[in-house]
Amino acid sequence: MIDNIKSKTELATNYKGFLVDLVIYIAVMFLVRELYFPKVSFIVNGLFWSLTTLAVASWRMKVRGVSWKDLGLKNPKNLWKSLGVSVVIFVSIMISIIIFELVKDNLNLTVSSGNSSESAVSKFGDLKGNWLLFFSIIPMVLLESFLEELLDRGFLMNWLEKLFSATSFATVIAVLLQALIFGFRHSNDLSERSITVGIIGLIMGIAYVKFGRNLWPLIIAHCILNGMSMVERVL
Repeated sequence: MIDNIKSKTELATNYKGFLVDLVIYIAVMFLVRELYFPKVSFIVNGLFWSLTTLAVASWRMKVRGVSWKDLGLKNPKNLWKSLGVSVVIFVSIMISIIIFELVKDNLNLTVSSGNSSESAVSKFGDLKGNWLLFFSIIPMVLLESFLEELLDRGFLMNWLEKLFSATSFATVIAVLLQALIFGFRHSNDLSERSITVGIIGLIMGIAYVKFGRNLWPLIIAHCILNGMSMVERVL
């Protein structure tokens, strides 16, 4: 019992260790995106980037004696409640994005469309009316949604929180920073796309803390969000 308390105390105060982990993780997260294999699709490249980052996160977690279950990848106590939470998260994201669009339009804010670098067609192929292509790539899109929640809310947010655990606002700082990184990583600039994705990350981060730090409701909401986005490209 005393040993367990001691190990938890050491884990909470190992700021330099968590800083090293974050430097390694964030460096790999961005540098691996410099590798792009033109002979395979964008989504395959995306999965390669996420899986590489996942390997780094898992390595640093093993060093710290932390499991994915500890970070929230655990069976939900109530499936229907978790699905309800997923719906709440999804609706909150939609409302937040609509509010951002209304504010942007009413204040005549000029925000670039973003360096998304590739159109939807160049990323996924011409999905318009092509359900065969849709069903061939949707499993990879859903897998990417799963990985992003593991990495951004599971690993990154928790490690940021541990890094700033000496402050009274560690959780707030972690929620905000992971949202900023999440948004910037999707566009590499300050644009409408990075802001929109940042808003998604912010809602996901708040929901992670608010609803018991279980990743499954977030994963489900993320899958719904990306799944609907892909369906829109087919219709």
